[in-house]
Amino acid sequence: MSTSTYAESGQLSSQEEDDLDALHTLPLCIIPLKTIGLRKAKYVKNARLENVVELFSDATAGSGQISPPDLVGFFPSDRETIEQDIKTLDRLSTLGSFDIYSLRLKLRELDIGFEDFDVLKLSDKKRAELTVYMNSFTRPLITKIYGNEAGDLQDVSDIIKLFSNPDREFALKQLKTMAEQLRIPISAIPKFLEDYGDIFLSISYFKNCLDNIMENMDPFLEWAEETTQTYQVAHDKPLQKQIFGMTEDFKGISTSIVGRFEVFDRRSKDFWNDVTAESFREVQDFVRSQHVTIGAVLCGLAVKLDLWKKRFPNQGGGPQKRIEFIRSEILPGLSHTKSIEERAGAI
Repeated sequence: MSTSTYAESGQLSSQEEDDLDALHTLPLCIIPLKTIGLRKAKYVKNARLENVVELFSDATAGSGQISPPDLVGFFPSDRETIEQDIKTLDRLSTLGSFDIYSLRLKLRELDIGFEDFDVLKLSDKKRAELTVYMNSFTRPLITKIYGNEAGDLQDVSDIIKLFSNPDREFALKQLKTMAEQLRIPISAIPKFLEDYGDIFLSISYFKNCLDNIMENMDPFLEWAEETTQTYQVAHDKPLQKQIFGMTEDFKGISTSIVGRFEVFDRRSKDFWNDVTAESFREVQDFVRSQHVTIGAVLCGLAVKLDLWKKRFPNQGGGPQKRIEFIRSEILPGLSHTKSIEERAGAI
């Protein structure tokens, strides 16, 4: 793991940016911890949905994951500070996901002294990956307001650039049209566009996470159901029932959360039919109310399927190996993820 430079420069390394882009990793350099050595680590949710501190990770040595209570033994000379930091980690462990949108909403509530909310943003690399998703949200707004005059405008940021357009008469005309549509003063447009871009970027981010999950879902379920047909499982009815129950849970969770994204799409279309600042705030509040639970459910599914793909890249493995993996990595925490989705799914 590379040495963090964030505390000195205020800049994240490329690895720390990647960690902050993920659902299940939190670079501890951004958290106000007192133990200097701990700031170089990251907090990780593993496939069992346990919260562990990853002190190092490389292809040769593997991943050094430590349960927070065991950190005292790794930092014996910093016993007083490490005990305080473990309390902070315990509070962070209540989060169902470490995605930036959940962090923005929940870090204030945790009372751990976190203040650097500006760092909670997606990297330029991740934003570029989400362009195809964002286009479906930005183009309708641009077309709604500018119609055939949309021209080369492709993104919300392009509208903001109109403020510095050398053709001030053209810029003023377009911005005035937008202000009239939104029923807000021209001076409020930059803030509206910033909020608009961010809320639909969040939907794009979670949609991307969902698509990655669904790409692995069917192959995983087929692999698991193959296991039930082996002699070892077919003659062990309780085990067979357990695996069937697990696959049904995955199907139920994924079907429910896909349905929630369909609601997002419907609410977005309703907004485009009545583009006002007020209708946008309704969409914004609705989406934000879903961030924490969606992040937790997607994180729960993603870490399990990612580990399955890593352990069984060719979807092979003998029956005993498959059974051990399902029992040790897939089943732990799955019922919790299911309960989160069941509580939040009816929207």
